[in-house]
Amino acid sequence: MIILDLSQVMLSNIMVQLGNHTNAQVEENMVRHMCLNSIRMYKTKYGPDYGELVIACDNKHYWRRQLFPYYKANRKKSQAESELDWKAIFDCLGKIRAELKEYFPYRVIDVESAEADDIIGTLCHEFGDDSGMSLPGSQKILILSGDKDFQQLQKFTNVEQYDPVRKKKIVCSDPERFLLEHVIKGDAGDGIPNILSEDNCFVVGKRQTPMTQKKLDSLIALVLYGK
Repeated sequence: MIILDLSQVMLSNIMVQLGNHTNAQVEENMVRHMCLNSIRMYKTKYGPDYGELVIACDNKHYWRRQLFPYYKANRKKSQAESELDWKAIFDCLGKIRAELKEYFPYRVIDVESAEADDIIGTLCHEFGDDSGMSLPGSQKILILSGDKDFQQLQKFTNVEQYDPVRKKKIVCSDPERFLLEHVIKGDAGDGIPNILSEDNCFVVGKRQTPMTQKKLDSLIALVLYGK
């Protein structure tokens, strides 16, 4: 199974089309052509080894924001300050996503309130091999995305990840530790501070409480070994 993070592919193609002209207009037909070409290429290249292509979409309404109001809050601010016409970009992406669902022979998954991350994680948990022995007959899964969060899914022996933008394979030697570190350290890109800091620190411009390597290691040891 090939699982494609659609938003990453479409946004990267839009940025290529705009180039360095941040105030340029989005050419919908060109973006559509580039996105469809990319998807077709991924299916042709990886289909023989990994099988069916599944397209995972970001829905408009994130359940994470319902639980944590500061989730990706700074992205809206940076988009508002940008010269790019983000409304036109999102309108273009929405139209192409709808066309993929209606007219193309790909399995497209778009779930109310879910992000592509949720879809990809669910599919890997459903079809992933966690026996640690690479059982015969378990289907290979390739995640096409540069999102570092998916490294945790490499705990399944049949899951691999490839970043199509940077054109490199992403390999995680210790998925369990990666997940713990990510939870403890937070994710500034998503507006989530480390566990020592206040929830709204990124929104109000406050520095996070420092997370030293010693403190991080002690917290991980506490979770893993109870000491």
